[in-house]
Amino acid sequence: MILLALTATVAALLPLLIFGGSASAGPGQALPAADPTSPPPAPHHQAAPAAAMEPAAPTLPRDGWTATASDHETTRGDHSPARALDADPNTMWHSNWTAPTTPLPHSITIDMKKTAVVSSLVYQPRATGINGRVGEYAIHLSSDGAAWGAAVATGTLADDNTVKTLSFAPKGARYIRLTATTEAGNRGPWTSAAEINLLGDPGTTASVVDLPRDGWTATASDHERIKGDHSPARALDADPDTMWHSKWTAPTTPLPHSITIDMKTARPVSALTYEPRRSGVNGRIGAYTVTTSTNGTTFSPPVARGTWKDDDTIKGATFTRTVTARYVRLTATTEAGGRGPWSSAAEIRVSGPADPTAHGMWGKVTGFPLVPVATAVLPNNKMLAWSAYGVDRFGGSNGYTQTAIMDLASGRVTQRRVDNTGHDMFCPGIAVLKDGRVLVTGGSNAKRASIYDPATDAWTSTADMNIARGYQAMTLLSTGDGFVLGGSWSGGSGGRDGEVWSSANGTWRKLSGVPVTTTMTADPRGPYRADNHQWLHATSNGRVLHLGPSRQINWISTSGNGSITAAGIRADSPDAMNGNAVAYDIGKLLTLGGATAYENVKATRRAYTVDLNGGGTPVSSRTGDMAYARAFGNSVVMPDGKVAVFGGQSFPVPFSDATSAMTPEIWDPATGRFTRMASMAVPRNYHSVANLLPDGRIFSGGGGLCGACATNHADGAIFTPPYLLNADGTEKTRPEISGGVPAHAANGAKLDVTTDSTITSFVLVRAGAATHSTDNDQRRVPLTFHQTGTGAYEVTVPADPGVALPGTYFLFALNAQGVPSEAKMLNLS
Repeated sequence: MILLALTATVAALLPLLIFGGSASAGPGQALPAADPTSPPPAPHHQAAPAAAMEPAAPTLPRDGWTATASDHETTRGDHSPARALDADPNTMWHSNWTAPTTPLPHSITIDMKKTAVVSSLVYQPRATGINGRVGEYAIHLSSDGAAWGAAVATGTLADDNTVKTLSFAPKGARYIRLTATTEAGNRGPWTSAAEINLLGDPGTTASVVDLPRDGWTATASDHERIKGDHSPARALDADPDTMWHSKWTAPTTPLPHSITIDMKTARPVSALTYEPRRSGVNGRIGAYTVTTSTNGTTFSPPVARGTWKDDDTIKGATFTRTVTARYVRLTATTEAGGRGPWSSAAEIRVSGPADPTAHGMWGKVTGFPLVPVATAVLPNNKMLAWSAYGVDRFGGSNGYTQTAIMDLASGRVTQRRVDNTGHDMFCPGIAVLKDGRVLVTGGSNAKRASIYDPATDAWTSTADMNIARGYQAMTLLSTGDGFVLGGSWSGGSGGRDGEVWSSANGTWRKLSGVPVTTTMTADPRGPYRADNHQWLHATSNGRVLHLGPSRQINWISTSGNGSITAAGIRADSPDAMNGNAVAYDIGKLLTLGGATAYENVKATRRAYTVDLNGGGTPVSSRTGDMAYARAFGNSVVMPDGKVAVFGGQSFPVPFSDATSAMTPEIWDPATGRFTRMASMAVPRNYHSVANLLPDGRIFSGGGGLCGACATNHADGAIFTPPYLLNADGTEKTRPEISGGVPAHAANGAKLDVTTDSTITSFVLVRAGAATHSTDNDQRRVPLTFHQTGTGAYEVTVPADPGVALPGTYFLFALNAQGVPSEAKMLNLS
């Protein structure tokens, strides 16, 4: 009893003791997961652009704000919630820790006193000590402080003292509540915050779709006529090289200037997008307001206001609420650079709420304790993610990696640092092996190779590669072995020829007959960039089709010393570095996006199909263009054979959020056309990922990893495609696979599958592993089947392992409406 009482007393005093002491770990106190004072990134990339150091969204002024909390410490000092708003990082709000300690969860609620668009909560941990750092959290918004609705963000924060930006879809609100459900280091039932700030409108609108502008007209307060046609109609002509410009010939018309869009009919509107002029800088809009009207005479108070940065990036204004209007007016009150009394616009678009049945729907943003630079979906309904030696930075060859596991059923994310393999797995090659383990090669530790086993949750080492590599491409072969090619980012430049990992003995075999030189792009920086992130598609008999990003296509044999044979070019495509390719049907692939060099050139909107079914020479054809040019984007094949593409930039720059494509698109092989989906809340560019999940939804996350910069996106969100949704956003009734799917099957096996309803197709989709816009192993395999009874089917797995590659698959059943079941997991080996 004395011991128990002493233990309780010490535990009660721990927050006080550590508040004034050092942050060194004592019993039960974990060190931070990553030391923010670690060395800066090595010079593998140019420095992050200046724009990466500042958040896209403005920090909202806290004048007059108040805060309340579920509880706070009073006995040991003033640790009231107001301390999180006092601009002094040496004070803090802290939950009650004197006996009786108030248990978790703890929450703090900010009242901004007026409605404003808010997009992120910035959490600054306590300045001294470590107890009370927020671990798992949820963020809720409210307009009245009473109705809160579902969380707009949840997640897990790293156990360190860095400032953390917790993002969510921009929305008008007055009250913001942060709830901590765990303490980051599990040291006790405590929560603390030194400072809490909120970010406003980031200029990227979320969960909306651009409205078609057919028949729209525009008027303006004034426009230039003498020096050319700069009428307001130029802002609606879909040509970004033309523009509306205010009158600049003498006498110049002074600010403010306005342009009014007439949509011809009233409709719900919730956002406006502004594209600055392409040539020159004069007239970029700085401070602005957006007002609306139903009759063109009486306009509302502003539904959006703010100040846009003085640059050429596309900008948005999220309305504080959705309104029904026929007229939308943008008024410029300043010129962004203060250069003169001018205003201009290349294009103006108006957006409305997304229709779930046509545009899909995004879930809440889930925070990760690291930037998910690489991900792999596992057989146990979990997803593995990792960054580098740091949760938010890379550099050097440190011999360890920050990893996380997301439980796809609960959404919970847990963190772990992997030291035992001596491998910093930043910028690796990845292949999902035939037994569901994940092989990770090279990167910062350029010769190392590691394997993660989801059955045991353990990392082990396998043999080092013969050739050091980073940014290499990998795929599993039909033989069950692994093939790797390229990778001059790390370990030396050039000579990154092919080699094969043996699944039988875990050793590597060099392929002298597979030189990397014939697979490279014409990047001006040479092999260092030209052999990166290659698109590889494994086929029969251990062969591989190399189909990009160079315009040259090649057949590769991995038998013996290997060989490589030219197989034509990808139609009229130029090189497409940092684009991607995905197998949407047997022997059919879609390639899309990319650029002629790794960075700092224009990306493309083009997409191509590559068909292997006509014989030895692949047939390439241009299909419909995307609406948005993309490099650094990610593409995912869905159970119905359509391909979804997320993120990317029209002008690729590592670590930048500029020129982001915020609207996903879905390509339909039946029409060759892309359809725009509901827009994202967070940019997904360099170091982002996307993965199909077993329930038919898609995870999109990551981006950044540039240390103390504002473009680190340690989060992700799940997109629900239209095939799962009713008009009100509820889920459609799905077919269900009720039995007959074994855990393991061989190629050529016949499965007796039972379902609860009539099925019109069965498909296998291989579990993916993504990094740097590349996921070479994902593929969709339609299955032959016949009905044997009511709800009973005999389903045949392809006999050729070059068609149904060994490994982990999702087995989906689809009904006549194209609605997929939740998948059953099946291992082919």
